[in-house]
Amino acid sequence: MFKVKNKVGKARRGRLTLAHGIVETPAFMPIATRGAVKSITLPEVKALGAQIILNNTYHLLLRPGLEAMKKLGGSHKLMNWDKPILTDSGGFQVFSLSKLNRIGEDGVEFQSHIDGAKITITPESSMEMQRAIGSDIVMQFDDVADGQSTRERFEDAMERSLRWARRCRVAFDTAHTNSQLPTPNSQNLFGIVQGGIHEDLRERSAKGLMDIGFDGYAIGGLSVGEPREDMYRIVEKTCAVLPEDKPRYFMGGGMPEEIVRNVFAGVDMFDCVLPTRNARHGTLFTWNKDPKEFGRELVSGSWELGSSDFYQKLNITSERFAFDQTPIDPHCDCSTCKTVSRAYLRHLFAVGEPVAQHLATIHNLRFYLRLMEELRSVLE
Repeated sequence: MFKVKNKVGKARRGRLTLAHGIVETPAFMPIATRGAVKSITLPEVKALGAQIILNNTYHLLLRPGLEAMKKLGGSHKLMNWDKPILTDSGGFQVFSLSKLNRIGEDGVEFQSHIDGAKITITPESSMEMQRAIGSDIVMQFDDVADGQSTRERFEDAMERSLRWARRCRVAFDTAHTNSQLPTPNSQNLFGIVQGGIHEDLRERSAKGLMDIGFDGYAIGGLSVGEPREDMYRIVEKTCAVLPEDKPRYFMGGGMPEEIVRNVFAGVDMFDCVLPTRNARHGTLFTWNKDPKEFGRELVSGSWELGSSDFYQKLNITSERFAFDQTPIDPHCDCSTCKTVSRAYLRHLFAVGEPVAQHLATIHNLRFYLRLMEELRSVLE
């Protein structure tokens, strides 16, 4: 169940009630692709303020596999995670990881990136795997087109995604009717809007999904190579079409300024690999000002949406930090910034200590989660 508590312009302050807990929105979901957030433990992820994490159906289908996941009792039990989980259906990973795949009306046949084995994912098998995972939010299986595709390819992918959405809806509802879930009615099914950078295709996709009926709606197929202004335009257009009483999820994209811009276009949920991936390479997101001051500027309208002036990316491996004994970020409240200097973290990266990636990941995830906290605060 989703409730919009307040609005500031198009931005929404909401509450999403799921089987494993409440998600206050706008929200950011750390990515635990294979059942773990890279370089950090799940208790630490929770302590940083994460309300929900993301598992990936494609990767968990490959290992441990469908039958093993059933025997293990699902991801919550496997990971010992008691908060909500969202599962990506696997469509994007088939698009991005498999060099040899064949898209047909039934589904996608592809070669495993692990051992080359041939595997087929259909809308029905994606629903079955996500049912075994036991995620709170299940994503429909969709056809993802490259960001530089022709209009014809975008339209074909959008129409096929709509047909697959109907099949996902039927398979999902059948499972609920037959009580094939750990707890009946414990999962929610989201549809995915496709159509590339073409507004008319996006509108057709959104309305087609709304006719089918879903618990929430995602904006997919962006952050795959299209210009940023096209992304912003499509997000605004799509949010204007989607229903007010359902959560909206922007899939897989999010520099901090993009998240802020899309929140003020009406998006409620985000996920992105950037905070953890950048951390592992020594790039840190740091505040240029007190986060609360940034929030006040958002409310007053004195900060331009889309500007990145409120933060900077710090390459902590740079020689210039070799003797810098100051905190990573004086405006950050994470344990890394409270206990580790720039010089020390640079040293750890320089000598190849694995704990360097761990400390950097703590900071970057806290930056993203703190950003969402400040956004929720100003939208109260």
